[in-house]
Amino acid sequence: MEAANHSDLGSNLSTQVIYRCKKCRRIVASQEHVVPHERGGGQKCFVWKKRSDTEAPECSSIFIEPLKWMESLQDGGVEDKIFCMGCKTRLGSFNWAGMQCNCGKWITPAFQLHKNRIDECNYD
Repeated sequence: MEAANHSDLGSNLSTQVIYRCKKCRRIVASQEHVVPHERGGGQKCFVWKKRSDTEAPECSSIFIEPLKWMESLQDGGVEDKIFCMGCKTRLGSFNWAGMQCNCGKWITPAFQLHKNRIDECNYD
């Protein structure tokens, strides 16, 4: 079996985005695991008391597919917090019934990682 050389790999891959825990730097997801969503309508998508005509804010989280390292999923939970498998820092939460992004968009099922708890790293 021949080892693939770097030029072969480079031709098949574009820039890859990796998400790491800010505390311990462990890789928790990559761009291929992200579930994209269109921005919602902002505050008008939330409780009527909070309604305003302001533009939808930048999403403060990313939503990903469920991954094997998520311990709460192993226990069969319907909703729980997501902790880093390395340092046990809380990275986000999940809910199989879904949850609302801060932009107002409803994501179902939702596996949410808070951007302020992870680093986004680009690799070529």
